[in-house]
Amino acid sequence: MAQIIPKNVLEDIRFRNDIVEVIGAYLNVKRAGSTFKALCPFHKEKTPSFNVNQQKQIFHCFGCGIGGDVFKFVMQYEKVDFVTAAKILAHRAGVRLELEEGEGEGTNKSLLYSIHEELAHFYQRCLLSMKSAEIAREYLQKRELPSEIIEEFVIGYAPDRWDTVLKWAEKKKHPPELLETGGLILKSSRADAKSQYYDRFRNRIMFPISDEQGRVIGFSGRAIDEKDKGAKYVNSPETPLFHKSRVLYALDKARRQIVDSREAIISEGQIDVIRCHQAGFKTAVASQGTAFTEDHTRILRRYADNVILVFDPDRAGQDAAIKTAVTFLESELAVRVATLPKGDDPDSFIRKRGAEAFRKILDEAASVVVFQIAVLSSREDASSEVGTMRIAKAVLQTIGRSPSAVQQSRLIEEAAALLKLPVSALRDDLRQTVRRSSYNAPSKPDDSLTKASEPYPPDEVAFCEHLIQARQFPTLMTLVGKYLPPEILSNDVCRAMVKTALKSARTKREIQDIVRDEDGQSDELQAFAARLEVMPDKITSNESSLENALKDMILRIWRNKLRRERAELEKLNDGKLSRKDEERHSQITHELKALNKWEDGSMIIEIRLG
Repeated sequence: MAQIIPKNVLEDIRFRNDIVEVIGAYLNVKRAGSTFKALCPFHKEKTPSFNVNQQKQIFHCFGCGIGGDVFKFVMQYEKVDFVTAAKILAHRAGVRLELEEGEGEGTNKSLLYSIHEELAHFYQRCLLSMKSAEIAREYLQKRELPSEIIEEFVIGYAPDRWDTVLKWAEKKKHPPELLETGGLILKSSRADAKSQYYDRFRNRIMFPISDEQGRVIGFSGRAIDEKDKGAKYVNSPETPLFHKSRVLYALDKARRQIVDSREAIISEGQIDVIRCHQAGFKTAVASQGTAFTEDHTRILRRYADNVILVFDPDRAGQDAAIKTAVTFLESELAVRVATLPKGDDPDSFIRKRGAEAFRKILDEAASVVVFQIAVLSSREDASSEVGTMRIAKAVLQTIGRSPSAVQQSRLIEEAAALLKLPVSALRDDLRQTVRRSSYNAPSKPDDSLTKASEPYPPDEVAFCEHLIQARQFPTLMTLVGKYLPPEILSNDVCRAMVKTALKSARTKREIQDIVRDEDGQSDELQAFAARLEVMPDKITSNESSLENALKDMILRIWRNKLRRERAELEKLNDGKLSRKDEERHSQITHELKALNKWEDGSMIIEIRLG
């Protein structure tokens, strides 16, 4: 069930988080006249174009166009959703945040988060202090994981008992039903069992799994005894907190570094990731006991443009690398695959050869096409016609999964050079491959409504600028409401902006609040609104001068609408108009002349609006 933050709580959070102070905690903000400036964190620049308006509590970058309120900044900088941004700001300001949820779900989830966090530290205390944990300490020492890494990643030990967590929870007065919901204990099916429940994790090295905000949501337990007949790894099951298809191990630690470098290192296991972080490769993450999914790529795409896969060099690892690379290609991420020596994984390679050698491996990572051709050439006779055709077919299927024409073109050129085939031949075959795939694939929803609008018409932008100034004068907003219905504007965002400004004047609410409530998915509208609000006033904020400016802009926009209507008529039948259309054409021309003066133009508008 969706989490809802009451409006009065949001207002309290906003009031207690001055946007200059919040952004100043992230960026070097300097006063520039009545506003503040900084280098934009969302694109590279040498001259500050990132503006923060303290009076209006908004920000806008004139370089990349992003903008909004304090919630929007935290969302963009931290790469989190709105609810998480509100939680961050609430914590910063000391505001108690109670989410409205149905059926007590919020309370249970909150308690589950707390239980997982407490249990992670309990497992670590077991590792450090219990005599029976000596085997676990020896294992970690053998793997060369020092105490500071154990502390940083909160590595622990689950004792070789059936009721460790049960007794711990009993002391904490946590109900066993809730622990079962969290996947920490299991219900016994044996009729002669002493207890109704028993621990899921026993005699294992424990790796806490955290979400993007660093909250513990599950565990991965590795067997210590190599003779253990059970699974090498036991992971938390699907729970209200833990969904393995959406979890990336160590993303909470790697997220900021990935944003800065726009690149992520993808490996297969927790210890590989931990070793990478210890060696200074702090953008490393791993999936959690499952193949990479669309959800994983969607999460990473928020932070990175490029990924490097470092999987085991055996056949299974090679196949997994190609399959994972295809998933990333489908999300238009650039993918490279690093090749380790036979018998190595990132952990063993770094321990034996060091960080610099691993950096060289990453730098030499090849595109997925180069990697796939090398792998398939080792399995097929690439010198034969049949072998070449098989390799080409497999590679084209990979390339065809990318929706980017630019990416496809580059990968085809690489494949053609390696296979010693004409680029044109591969392009012809790719078209056939894509056509066959499209024929069998389910249709995708129309995304026309989500595409960015065309460049904003200058007259409509200028009108919106004046409208922002005019909100303080009710009579001017009444004038706009009477003579300029938003529907006659040609641009979607400008049209939405006029509707928002009219509602803001009517309800006395902030523009950014209305945008978020009613058009929360429109980053473009939020950025456009912020841009208008941070821009200096073009004319004196005087009711009389603003009225004249608004009337002039209203007439211009109506003239633009009528010109579009006339142009549409002229397109009919190659300009050969019927008598009725000729009369309409003549009427529009007459109206256009009248729309040059307010006295005449306002009458025409009133007639048109009925």
